[in-house]
Amino acid sequence: MAIAVETLDKLERRFTISFPVAEVQSEVEKRLKARARTAKAPGFRPGKVPMKMVAAQYGYQIETEVLNDKVGQAFSSAAIENKLRVAGYPRIEPKTADVVDGVLAFDATFEVYPEFVVGDLSSAEVEQVKTEVSDAEIDKTIDILRKQRVHYHPKGEHGEHGDGGAEQSAQAGDRATLDFVGTIDGVEFAGGKAEAFAFVLGEGRMLPEFEAATLGLSVGGSKTFSLAFPEDYHGKDVAGKTAEFVITLKLLEWAHMPEVDAEFAKTLGVEDGDLVKMRTDIKENLEREVKGRVKAKTKDSVMDTLVKAVEFDVPKSLVEQDGQRLAEMTRQDMAQRGMNVKDVPFPPEMFTAQAERRVRLGLILAELVKANNLQATAEQIKAQVEDFAQSYEDPQQVVKYYFSDRSRLAEVEALVLEENVVTYVLGKSKVTEKILPFDELMGSNQA
Repeated sequence: MAIAVETLDKLERRFTISFPVAEVQSEVEKRLKARARTAKAPGFRPGKVPMKMVAAQYGYQIETEVLNDKVGQAFSSAAIENKLRVAGYPRIEPKTADVVDGVLAFDATFEVYPEFVVGDLSSAEVEQVKTEVSDAEIDKTIDILRKQRVHYHPKGEHGEHGDGGAEQSAQAGDRATLDFVGTIDGVEFAGGKAEAFAFVLGEGRMLPEFEAATLGLSVGGSKTFSLAFPEDYHGKDVAGKTAEFVITLKLLEWAHMPEVDAEFAKTLGVEDGDLVKMRTDIKENLEREVKGRVKAKTKDSVMDTLVKAVEFDVPKSLVEQDGQRLAEMTRQDMAQRGMNVKDVPFPPEMFTAQAERRVRLGLILAELVKANNLQATAEQIKAQVEDFAQSYEDPQQVVKYYFSDRSRLAEVEALVLEENVVTYVLGKSKVTEKILPFDELMGSNQA
């Protein structure tokens, strides 16, 4: 039967679906008879249960199934007949007004995908960043790697690396091990006392007053000082209060960073200890990281441009679904980080703006891909997987890992598709190149 389409809003539509009650009853009876052939009940052999008992046990379930099937089939047929692209799921509600006897009617309210085209992008502006990896960046990275391999020696004790120098008091960079006890109004408080507590001066692990009191102490020396806990201190019992601490330095160690020599290079995986090869490897790794971050920033710029350049209404149902998905992803992420979020609410409304942008971009990208044949090719997917694999010790194992699972390849395909869109937009729009300093790029949140 033909079903008329009502337009309720820009994207909202409604079907009224109806069919005779007798038609539903006939199908219900047919399915009940089929169920009776295998139905079981105490005191009866399988298939010999009276129909009244079968109907009492399964009637409601089967009637619900029949109604769902009939409404679903009618809705699907009507959508196809009217050439509508349904977004999300329809809301089905029984209809009672203006319904004749002997007929069941339902209103199916739903949204459709917006119709739009991505027009001329020649006036759109995109910022493309560029970052160079120089010797200075390689040197900084080597310093970081040295600090990661630092080891400590007691000050004043001579060893293969020396005794730490003439200065025997606590200085920035030293590791201090001390006993301490803190009191508030003369009473010790939870967490205010420790023995053999070690920390590195200058790392910011301790409150500034604590570090300042430790600086200049020698082993065996003590100091008494006041410490005002910040109002927002994580320990609620002491936040905003002033404590008096007594500290005693038990051990003082100086930091020795490894020399940049063949042995150091070997710790970085350069088997023959060649320093030139070590620097080359570091530069290649940095360039790979820079490449990924630059691509991410350029992609963000392209996506921002597309959002501004293409205007259309977004289906609310898709935004709500994505908001729920983002809320659940946030909950799972926080739980994996060890946070107790069992009773913490995550209203999808918190994610509405982010969800709307994601849905909008998804629709724009799909239209661009369809209109300009930007689908990811098998060769592109293979090249992307091989590029991923280069940063691992055994690239071939990584390649096998991706190609052994279709879902993993689908993730790679989505990335390639986005890159195809970025390349297409860069070729059609006004591109402004921006030189971004290495430290600024690496300090950004792009990944």
